[in-house]
Amino acid sequence: MGCAFKAISDESRRTILKILGKGNASAGEIASKFNISQPTVSNHLKILKEAGLIKEQKIKQSRIYSLNRHELRKIVESIEELIGQ
Repeated sequence: MGCAFKAISDESRRTILKILGKGNASAGEIASKFNISQPTVSNHLKILKEAGLIKEQKIKQSRIYSLNRHELRKIVESIEELIGQ
């Protein structure tokens, strides 16, 4: 789970999670919300995927990303345990 906490420590990655919280999106759609390069966004997506926080589905030439809500719930539960709720 340490990898997941490290992944969400970055503001851009948290923003990506918020975007995906509203629905699935391609890398290009996600990148259009930022003033950073496409390769930088791709790197953020890679980190989130490796942490298990997002899923990637290849559809034709596109890669569509979505939240892995199960893993995100585990993080929330872990934080709730830390604060005694």
